[in-house]
This record gives sequence, structure tokens and C-alpha cells, in this order.
Amino acid sequence: MMMYDLLVVGAGPYGLSIASHAAAAGLNLRVFGRPMASWRDNMPRGMFLKSEPWASNLSDPAGRWRLDAYCAEQGLTARHAEPIPVEAFAAYGLWFARHAVPEVDERTVAHVAPGPGGFTAVTEDGEELHARTVALAVGVMPFVEVPPALRGLHPALVTHSSHHSDLDCFRGKDVTVIGGGQAALETAALLAEQGTRVRVLARAERLRWNDVPPPWERPWWQSVRSPHSGLGPGWRNWFYSERPGLFRRLPEPSRARIATTALGPAGAWWVRDRVEGVVELLPGHEVAAACAVPGGVRLDTVSREGALRALETEHVIAATGFRARCDRMRLLSSELRGTLTTLPDGSPAVGRTFESSHPGLFLAGLVTASGFGPAMRFVQGAGFTAATLVRGVRRRLGTPPARGTVPAPVGSSRNDSPAPVRR
Repeated sequence: MMMYDLLVVGAGPYGLSIASHAAAAGLNLRVFGRPMASWRDNMPRGMFLKSEPWASNLSDPAGRWRLDAYCAEQGLTARHAEPIPVEAFAAYGLWFARHAVPEVDERTVAHVAPGPGGFTAVTEDGEELHARTVALAVGVMPFVEVPPALRGLHPALVTHSSHHSDLDCFRGKDVTVIGGGQAALETAALLAEQGTRVRVLARAERLRWNDVPPPWERPWWQSVRSPHSGLGPGWRNWFYSERPGLFRRLPEPSRARIATTALGPAGAWWVRDRVEGVVELLPGHEVAAACAVPGGVRLDTVSREGALRALETEHVIAATGFRARCDRMRLLSSELRGTLTTLPDGSPAVGRTFESSHPGLFLAGLVTASGFGPAMRFVQGAGFTAATLVRGVRRRLGTPPARGTVPAPVGSSRNDSPAPVRR
């Protein structure tokens, strides 16, 4: 029976980064998943990456396969305060996979369960594999969150924003977007620009917009007062971005509060002019009930003051984010899910090397945000996660550090953010 050291499930930014570090460490591994699938299949054409180009690198131990290197090779720009198209970022991820990762098996892993000596995984076509450790980097798609009032309505009437790679089907229709974050506001902008009648309905009493980031080069005293970070300027964001290992040492109630409230819903500065004065905005409203009616959906909303309002629309797009809960990790066997210790928000607890409470099962990405902080919701967190997780895998396997590698200390990032390419 072939026994792998590590099975990486997922081939997005986190999975590919973990695989690159694991291969460099000499581990016998397999990587499963369609590279950059959610970036290629679940975001409409015309969207941009919200994070800065210099904070959007996948991570390899030598730091060779960075976004700016890809952009230079392709004749693209990677400048501070100039957003990167999602299509370019997805292509970068494929380029990274070709150069920094062992061959990726594009089949889906359908089931992971405890097995002899570790774990047994079954692919979508029935092949059985065995590994001593597993790194689960399944991204956000298993954790789609739709408001309770909208659940149960037919997909022809209600969809999640992540269900669309193409918005053309809404041309000439009336669409209501639920949410006040980047996904809602950019989706609304794209819809309006193609001629769709669109409105945004949000719980917040007013929409929030991120400011234009300060220049990369500026007086030293401005940098000291508000340093750049992969999650935005300011010391608090710098801490979340650059010290996730220290974040994990905060008391659990503090971590939970920050994970819930930090970097809340807000639109990028470069979307604002495409929304305000163009799209009908209904802040301060929440959907209390919804039902199918001839021609679409009736939404009954309630304001903060308790005022009731009804509106009809042909389709609702819920841009309402994702909620990482253990019970949504369906590819894990019920036996395995049942062994996982959970935090009060329902997400899995992880140790300092991203190992879950089940020995040998490591987790990455959004599911670890309650433990390691807001950086785990963004590509920015991939570098710290990959270096730290692979170190934990080696410890679990009882193998020494690979020759020529230097373990990254807990609380630091192997994927530090240097100055961006300026052309």
C-alpha cells in the first residue's frame, strides 16, 4: 500500500503554497484540485483583486514565483494602488502551479476518513489513497452563506454572488443585490454597466468605502504613524497581517470579536464612483421574508427603525459572504468531523501549526480565521500558513527540517511584502 507523507486537498492560493513548501521540504505528497478553480469559475469577468499586488503573492520558500515576476514576464504592471484583474491573478496562480508545485491532480477528493496509519481519501472516480497527514485547503466555496429568509427559494430566483462567472444572463432584468461589502458593490457595478436594473440592499445604515491607499514612498514619520500592510495601512492592520502567530495568543474572546468585526464590509475606493449615483442604494434594510411571485421574488424588508417595505425583483443575488463551520466540511467523514474541537462560532480549533484536534489533519484558509486572524481571509495569509503548516507536518511525521531550509518563527511571515515593481 502506497503511503504518502502529505495529501493536499485544494489547489487555490493556500493549497498551492502549502504544496510548494512541502515539496521543497522533501515530503512525498500528492496535490488534488483544479488550480485556482474558484478564481476562474466563481467570479465574473471584469472584477479586480481588492488586495494590493504586493500583498497577493502565492508563497514558495525561495520567493521566486511572485506576482510581480509573473507580471514582468507577461508585460503587465504590478503597481501599488493599481488593482489587478481577477483573470490576471488566476493566470498567475496557474503559472505558479507550473513552476513551484509538483504535478496537480485535477480530480476532486470526495471523501477523507481516518485510515490505517493516518487517513484514507477517495477521489471522485473512486480511487483510494492513503496518507499519514492531510492538509485541507478547500477555500471558501463549501461555506457559502445565504440569509435564512432566502434559503429554500429556487436557484432561478436566488443565487449567491460566488455562483456567477458570467453576469450576462441578467442583461435587461431587474436584480437586487443583498450585502454591503466588496462582492455586493462590485457585482452591482458590473450589472449596472451592462444595462441591468440593479439595487443594493444592505443592513448597515450607511455603506463604507476604503480610502485610496497612501503612496508607497512617503515621509518616514507618516510610515511610522500608519505603516503599510497587506490588509491596509495602520498598526492594527499591520498586526493582523504580519503577526498571525501572535494573534493566536490573544484570549479566545478577543480573537472571536476581532475575527467577526475587523475589516468588515466595505467597498474598494475604485468602485465607489461606479456605484454612487448609478445604482439604487437601500442601506439600513434587512430582508425579513421572501417568497416567489409571478415574475420573480417579493422581498419584505425592515429598517432599523422598524419600518416595513416590500419590493419585487426578478432575481436576488446574495453577496453575503461565507461562514466557516465544521458541519459544512462535508468531504470529511462524519466520524472525522465528530472528533474536531470547535470554537464558539462553529469553526474548527487549530493549534499553532494549523493542526486540528485530530492528529495529522491540518487546516488552512478561511476556516482558521478565528484562530489566526483576518489575514486568513485573504491571499496575504498564504505565506505564513504554508511555512508554519509544513513545519507542523514535519513535526507530526517526526522528520528533521529539510536541508537548506530555515524554519520561519511562529508569529512571523515568510512572505514579507517588499516594495512593489514600479514601471
